[in-house]
Amino acid sequence: MAILVCGGAGYIGSHTVKELVNTYDVVVLDNLTTGFEKLIDSKATFVKGDLGDQVVLDEIFTTYKIDAVFHFAANSLVGESVEKPLTYYRNNVGATLVLLEKMIEHGVKRFIFSSTAATYGIPNTDIITEETATHPINPYGRSKQMIEQILADMAHVYDFHYIVLRYFNAAGAHESGEIGESHDPESHLIPIVLQHLLGQRKKISVFGTDYETADGTCVRDYIHVTDLARAHILSYEGMADGRVANNVYNLGNGAGYSVNEIIRTCERLSGKQATIDYAPRRAGDPAILVASSQKINEEIGWKPDFDLTAIIASAWKWHSK
Repeated sequence: MAILVCGGAGYIGSHTVKELVNTYDVVVLDNLTTGFEKLIDSKATFVKGDLGDQVVLDEIFTTYKIDAVFHFAANSLVGESVEKPLTYYRNNVGATLVLLEKMIEHGVKRFIFSSTAATYGIPNTDIITEETATHPINPYGRSKQMIEQILADMAHVYDFHYIVLRYFNAAGAHESGEIGESHDPESHLIPIVLQHLLGQRKKISVFGTDYETADGTCVRDYIHVTDLARAHILSYEGMADGRVANNVYNLGNGAGYSVNEIIRTCERLSGKQATIDYAPRRAGDPAILVASSQKINEEIGWKPDFDLTAIIASAWKWHSK
């Protein structure tokens, strides 16, 4: 039996594939719109195609004995989703519906869904649990919430099981240095800081220094991408042996790091000093967003292994290459 990884040429997908191929046969489906074929582990089978292409999906499910689908394929830029809502609903919701219909048609019963903290919107609590109300404030977050609801509805009707993983800020690179984070344009803090320290950006901007946090800058939850990959695999194995099914889990470190902490750690590990432009707050930026991962730890046994130093050290190794 094989595992189908949709979006396996992207950042988190490619790291999950790299972990999966050590134990499982893996088929990757990706249209390479934002992913890179060179990130796909050579031990995986690669099929280039669109998630919403029924012909491609029929061919995959007919050719390979797929036991589960890991779904990473989605547009994921918050700002872009506001500017292009139809694109996000078409790709993130419409194409996923085609995938789910083909899974039911071909008798594939296990689904691991890559969701997001954006489903929570701006919560009224510093520590977010799975019981925190979901009020997404942009089309990206709403598109993910829609799929979560669709999965719950499907599980009532079909012999179908799912796990939803809501993760916060993926960061870092594979310890081998072979694959890492690469977006165009880049929107994530750690690679932006490292690019600046490598001379690829003139400065970095810090938005807001007057938040009610220890150093006045926003605090966010960062998880190493390999920890995220492991969470997907443990979720699949928990479903396969009947321990868990049809559940939602947060993936976070439970503490959080401030923007200034990120910058100082990058400076320390690189031996370089950053040029910082301190700017006013951005609208809609909460002071603290940190996830509790107690539920997945208790039910599946997952906890993050990488601390901030290890996360940034792995990213620096990748970006330096």
